[in-house]
Amino acid sequence: MTLSAKVQTHKLSAHSTLCAAGYNLIGADSPAIEAMTDFTRISVVSIAATASLDAANARMISRGVRLLLVAAPDHTVEGLISARDVLGERPMQIALARGGKREDLTVRDLMVPAAQIDTLYLNEVLNARVSDILTALKKQGRQHIMVEDIDPGTGLPRVRGIFSATQIGRLLGVPVLGFDLPQTFAEIEAALAH
Repeated sequence: MTLSAKVQTHKLSAHSTLCAAGYNLIGADSPAIEAMTDFTRISVVSIAATASLDAANARMISRGVRLLLVAAPDHTVEGLISARDVLGERPMQIALARGGKREDLTVRDLMVPAAQIDTLYLNEVLNARVSDILTALKKQGRQHIMVEDIDPGTGLPRVRGIFSATQIGRLLGVPVLGFDLPQTFAEIEAALAH
């Protein structure tokens, strides 16, 4: 049985404006979940540990992200790598220390191993505010923080989502660019104060 919806077209209203999607959608007291990128709704962007740094950078650019989860073929999280890791000074430092070239390095050489990744539990996030997440990011000195929960199908832990200072800034209408974390947090805090 097919249900048909009864809709009717209309002429565009006079003086209509464009909707500024994604801006000023949250505030300091907004539920934190409103600022989380939820991997049940948005595909996670991942890469293999054996990939080159150039491949990691290209993947970040093509997907418009600054962080990749490093995953094994069975989708187990092995670590994470950020644009700061790939584009900063660290690749050259490691290459020089090894007597090699930057091109010789792989994601594995620069990734943060899974055992060192700080996360928040989804049940805590559900009771938190955006300002709580910003405080956690600032305290950790990080641009991103993962959120994990339990997969209802397997009963195993899974990465459910991510908070990004850049994304929170976008939702606040703050154009956050670059890798200067103190500057990023200052811009976000100024927006929250208004």
